[in-house]
Amino acid sequence: MLGPHVPELRALELFVEVARCGSLSAAAEALGITQQAASSRIRTMESVIGMPLLVRTRRGSSLTPTGDLVVQWAARVLDEAAQLDAGIAALRSDRRAHLRIASSLTIAEHLLPGWLVSVRADQSRAGLTPTEFTMTATNSARVAAMVTVGEVELGFVEGPDAPTGLRHRLVGRDELVVVVARDHEWAQRSRRRVSAGTLAATPLVVREQGSGTRTVLERALEGLLVATPALELSSTAAVRSAVAAGAGPAVLGAHAVRDDLATGRLIAVTVTSLDLTRRLNAVWRDGSQPPAGPARELVATAVRSHRER
Repeated sequence: MLGPHVPELRALELFVEVARCGSLSAAAEALGITQQAASSRIRTMESVIGMPLLVRTRRGSSLTPTGDLVVQWAARVLDEAAQLDAGIAALRSDRRAHLRIASSLTIAEHLLPGWLVSVRADQSRAGLTPTEFTMTATNSARVAAMVTVGEVELGFVEGPDAPTGLRHRLVGRDELVVVVARDHEWAQRSRRRVSAGTLAATPLVVREQGSGTRTVLERALEGLLVATPALELSSTAAVRSAVAAGAGPAVLGAHAVRDDLATGRLIAVTVTSLDLTRRLNAVWRDGSQPPAGPARELVATAVRSHRER
């Protein structure tokens, strides 16, 4: 633990500069501070040490014998401080240069690429070297686990609630859509509408446990008698293909099935009295704000993107 006789680094820097220049005013000018501020720092430093360090004359400033000793010690301290500063700068540079993120599959496939392009474009316009992003696409439960143990600095998850134990920010909302194959009986109905009870009682093609899509569906169907899934698959693409092949209905994010609905490969079915809204959250481990730098910039871009939709 440091004792009470250690001056501040800025005062040591000024003192060493006075020794080099031989003048308090010249040292103040070299460091970009006023002579009044420089005099104040030296007085404070002498008070802390308890001995005079400079002899001031009309021709300049010279060191006392005590000052001769202190300036040698100060120079070594400043050398170490400069190394510390350089090391921290390197860490900050590395933090800007590379960011590890993890994302749920729907966000990773349909939203995150646009956000990343936008962040890198903003950085280029600001004269910064664009950040290199390393992304892991997985289900929401795994994303939360990776953020918790520090495998990644930032995550994006989907679901009715944000993961417990992590900081989070809502970046948007997404609707789940019930989809069936073109020749499915629900697609043949004139109004293409089913009840929540019918959906619950039907064997569905679903994502694996831990998926945000699966969690939202299970929460929406709470209190109803739910049929055993027809298939349980680990990717949205596999679910879409299984539905198109006739394996059964599925509930998927609107972003994920937009192209399928536009081409008629899949048909959307309305479910009455059922809330299938899910929240899209950015998650991180510590602090009220996302980590400073590209992580915070990415979250801000995600929020802005959804506001502009």
